[in-house]
Amino acid sequence: MNLTDRPRRLRTDGVRPLVSETSLSPTDLIAPVFVDATTDERVPIDSMPGQERVPVSEAADRVAEIRDTGVEAVILFGIPEVKDSAGTRAYADDGVVQRAARRIDAETDAYLVGDVCLCEYTDHGHCGVIEESAKTDPTLTVRNDETLDLLARTAVSQAEAGIDMIAPSSMTDGMVAAIREGLDAAGFEHVPIMSYAAKYESAFYGPFREAADGAPAFGNRRHYQMDPANRREALREARLDAEEGADVLMVKPALAYLDVVSDLRREFDHPIAAYNVSGEYAMIHAAAENGWLDLESVAHESLRALKRAGADLIVTYFAEDLADRL
Repeated sequence: MNLTDRPRRLRTDGVRPLVSETSLSPTDLIAPVFVDATTDERVPIDSMPGQERVPVSEAADRVAEIRDTGVEAVILFGIPEVKDSAGTRAYADDGVVQRAARRIDAETDAYLVGDVCLCEYTDHGHCGVIEESAKTDPTLTVRNDETLDLLARTAVSQAEAGIDMIAPSSMTDGMVAAIREGLDAAGFEHVPIMSYAAKYESAFYGPFREAADGAPAFGNRRHYQMDPANRREALREARLDAEEGADVLMVKPALAYLDVVSDLRREFDHPIAAYNVSGEYAMIHAAAENGWLDLESVAHESLRALKRAGADLIVTYFAEDLADRL
């Protein structure tokens, strides 16, 4: 045979890393941290092996542990001591995320991202102010415009507490504009927004809802989270958020939506983030525990796929475990 083109020439050990097209490093990753105002000790999350809720008093220590691996950024989720219909603990000065952020900011050099949503703070588990008859009428859920002010208040309170980047996840129309206006008016023009621009109503969120105690008490979130069947709509959502002032555009979930990650990468100059969600994490762990997969190798390959698809930043529960390998 007279083959002039032999791709295998570039697959030997010496040259392979030189021609590798996709790189992944700890600084690409954001590690989620669950801070729980209802506990005085760390509580393992059964459906997410290796993850735990930490009390406010240990939040800085937990983040320092993550920083020691080379991962520089964390995203904070809070479990409040009490909940109510308006999610008031989300924007309270002494809320769980606000208290944790002050401690972490004072004791570490971590870059702090604050998730801004109300589902973890409302007694009904939805992401905003609900319609009066929402419990009995399945066509009703969250009042969009009334929710915007609460999201802006939450963002400002987090910025005041030391959060470096705001990440709104409620899929409320106009949320980026409302938050940008609120931050700017409060003197936080420098605080960027990483919007969950394309957040789908997904079956992959189950373990997170246990971890953050954020499952809806009735109904579901299909009226404000995106239909998993829709691809073009993600571009519309992302375009609106970009026009409203989003600095980073996120796709959630990640692995089942690689086409959407790739679409946003082609269409926008903004940094693209992908959230490697709890269900994706849990199912890899479950397969590894049964001896069907190698945990670290599959986790690494999964995150590399997200980078290859176009993600610049990855929110992942694998961050801490993979940092040494990277």
